Amino acid sequence: MAKMTQVSRQVTVSQELIDAWARLSTDFNPLHVSPDYASGTPFGGTIAHGHYTLALMQEQMLRIAGPQWLTGGLLQRVRFRAPVRPGEAYVLIATPIEGRKDAWRLELRDEGGEVLAAEAEAELADEDAWSD
Repeated sequence: MAKMTQVSRQVTVSQELIDAWARLSTDFNPLHVSPDYASGTPFGGTIAHGHYTLALMQEQMLRIAGPQWLTGGLLQRVRFRAPVRPGEAYVLIATPIEGRKDAWRLELRDEGGEVLAAEAEAELADEDAWSD
């Protein structure tokens, strides 16, 4: 694998995207799909599904590592720090972890970089770990 460098991309979340994810995942929790219901919760509005956020991280790693991610990629130490809200722009940042081969720190931050919405570590398992 080539020398690793930081990779980032902008992600804009919309209610339409959250609704589409609800249909795909069959998770129709009103916290995600009903603005009227969600406005009465402590979140004050709808939020994206946690597994949608994980899918964003998986997609980022697939872009970085290529097809090898599909057979040996691991997301670990995942933490959801703040809700991911429709109408907001985020930056998904993957930074190589120094001293660890094929390992990255992932962060989903608001566009200004102030709020950390989610974080995880990602790594490619040694090919020998998957063989008998």
